[in-house]
Amino acid sequence: MRHNFKNLKVWQKAMDLTDLVFDYGKDLPVNERYNLIDQINRCSCSIPSNIAEGSGKTTSKHFTEFLSISISSSYELETQLLICERRNYGSVNKLRECMELVAEVQRMIFSFREHILKTGASLDS
Repeated sequence: MRHNFKNLKVWQKAMDLTDLVFDYGKDLPVNERYNLIDQINRCSCSIPSNIAEGSGKTTSKHFTEFLSISISSSYELETQLLICERRNYGSVNKLRECMELVAEVQRMIFSFREHILKTGASLDS
């Protein structure tokens, strides 16, 4: 049975985060192009990608494993954004937006994962 990940609010919000992070990265120093910028872009893509990949699994348990990976990627992204903050990279306002949205996405993923673990709920929830 396949599940439409595109209907999941958590996936939609994670995609918004990816868009925001890519936009923020445009203002970072050019010398970070192959280091920090690529890394934050990869992390931000990993979050909705793992939600989508997990939604195609046959059991709720397998899906929650991919949600755990997604949460881990979000923590990695948050750390890299904190590095940008410490280095005074990019727009302060865009960075703040990224940090707020990553925190929201983390809460959503964690809550969704816990809901599935407790109830064995349908993945279309």
